[in-house]
Amino acid sequence: METIKIRDDFIKLGQAMKLAGLVDSGVDAKIEIQEGFVKVNGEVEFQRGKKIHPGDVIEFDGQQVRVEN
Repeated sequence: METIKIRDDFIKLGQAMKLAGLVDSGVDAKIEIQEGFVKVNGEVEFQRGKKIHPGDVIEFDGQQVRVEN
């Protein structure tokens, strides 16, 4: 499992996906999230602006990324 580091208390889901290299742009993240292809902590998430905190795990396209600070 890969990890990404954030400086703040949280990062929005779409931004975290871009930072992790799971998508190329915010538009790509929006589409994948709205289509139901993204999970946060094992549950499908439909909100691009969902706050992701350290310890959360994002799953997309067979990849998992843990957020750390």
